Amino acid sequence: MILDPIATVRSCFGGKFGTPRQPGLCPSAWGTLVFHAPYRSEEAIRGLDGFSHLWLIFGFHQCLDQGWHPTVRPPRLGGNQRIGVFASRSTFRPNSLGLSLVRLEGIDRAVPDGPVLQLGGVDLIDGTPVFDIKPYLPYAEAPPEVAGGFARQAPPRLPVIVHATASAAFISLPARAQALIREALSLDPRPATQTADDARVFGADLCGHNVRFTIADGTCQIVQIEACSGGL
Repeated sequence: MILDPIATVRSCFGGKFGTPRQPGLCPSAWGTLVFHAPYRSEEAIRGLDGFSHLWLIFGFHQCLDQGWHPTVRPPRLGGNQRIGVFASRSTFRPNSLGLSLVRLEGIDRAVPDGPVLQLGGVDLIDGTPVFDIKPYLPYAEAPPEVAGGFARQAPPRLPVIVHATASAAFISLPARAQALIREALSLDPRPATQTADDARVFGADLCGHNVRFTIADGTCQIVQIEACSGGL
């Protein structure tokens, strides 16, 4: 079987660091799905606008050279407990394939490379290749009784404040970008093994900006925001 990407996602997340680990955790996150020329067809998406959510089968394109591992250490378990790769959503998979449930916010047919899908709640890095799209069916895919294993509940969130040094740049951003930055940083994007409150400054590529922040005393503080290339 040869997998041929049908589309590429352009996203507000410019890199892995800061991108939520699951879809829907940042409701304000956005992206566009741009079809590749052979699949850029109105016929191929006929009826798609009747669905609110879509499954995207995508590739972990930034992990292809790292291979796969039979066991992994999920961040939800503190990064120090190993479980089987097939009991996780780790990027280190045999075929580097991922599955993401995104919100379909609209279809832009007026742009030169249209139709382009407008997406919300994404957890995909800018440039992610997409191999297939399937509509989400609530009656079949939302069972009333489920078991969530070691990830039964949504991850905890940190309060996010904006320091005076970043205030002017922050309030100049569109409201959705402000909300996205708060949502992404509240999830504590630091590696699970580096979560000591030591006031170290981290940087995440969000909404085309390098957002620098510290985490201390259980609070995330944005200290600087600078425009950078990449992302939306």
